[in-house]
Amino acid sequence: MLVYVDTSEVREGALEELKGAVEELVDFLDANVPRVIAYNVYFSDDGGQMTVVHIHPDSASLEKHMDVGGAAFRRFADLLTLSSIRVYGEPSEKVLTQLQDKAQLLGCRDVSVRGRHAGFSRFPSTSSA
Repeated sequence: MLVYVDTSEVREGALEELKGAVEELVDFLDANVPRVIAYNVYFSDDGGQMTVVHIHPDSASLEKHMDVGGAAFRRFADLLTLSSIRVYGEPSEKVLTQLQDKAQLLGCRDVSVRGRHAGFSRFPSTSSA
């Protein structure tokens, strides 16, 4: 399982346009990336920060998400500045490259991965781990 969390600063005056763009992206991803277990977007109370959290059963699911959604990320470049990307789990080298590309596109240098030490998941999984 992989958990993806990114945090962005919303550009001044862009909140309403960003919210509309996010809703369109969520609908698009829901229709086109069926293996994503969860995909949720959160805004701070003042609307100055956005956090995106998604959960994938495996690295292939996150790869597909990045492939399908990649072109849509360009739309967000004028609406926000990406602050950080955190991935929890074991992503493939392709995912790492995709994340670095997304970070560069959206003005971020803070991409980190944390491998699992211990724990369990109650989500369905395609892996035998």
